Amino acid sequence: MSEALRKLPEHLWEGREELEVLTFEIAGEMFALEAVHVQEILDLLPETAVPGAKPFVASVINFRGKVIPLADIRLAFGMEATTTTIDSRIIVIELDIDGEATLTGIRTDKVHEVTTLEKSHGEPPPSVGMRWRPDFIDCLVRRHGEFIIIPNLKTIFSAQNERNSQHAQQG
Repeated sequence: MSEALRKLPEHLWEGREELEVLTFEIAGEMFALEAVHVQEILDLLPETAVPGAKPFVASVINFRGKVIPLADIRLAFGMEATTTTIDSRIIVIELDIDGEATLTGIRTDKVHEVTTLEKSHGEPPPSVGMRWRPDFIDCLVRRHGEFIIIPNLKTIFSAQNERNSQHAQQG
């Protein structure tokens, strides 16, 4: 498909020209999540490993008395796992997964700011030359000479669930 025919995902922008996002860093890359989905930003909490769980969501945390999964999206992108630092945070988001509002924690290296991104600066991920699956990225937005990656968390979580189901059926 030619670059001219590829479009930004409408489900993300929903007719808006600007998007309020929370920016954060993972493995030196700048990411952003739509701020409306962010419930809270937490300092690191004690994690409980889930026996037999896949590395993508290998542990859970206690968030306001609820047990929620803690995802490491760097693994979905094929990045190396890193050790936590004083800047590491957990972003608690609410996602619609399989029609159900689900609270999930996402481990980050550093949270930066809530800011506004402009649709006019957005581009769909290139279909070639990416080291990551293009369907894992909703769009790239250019800001101050760098790209901010807006991940498609629904696709990432669905792909991980499908992979888990396939492994369960094979095992």
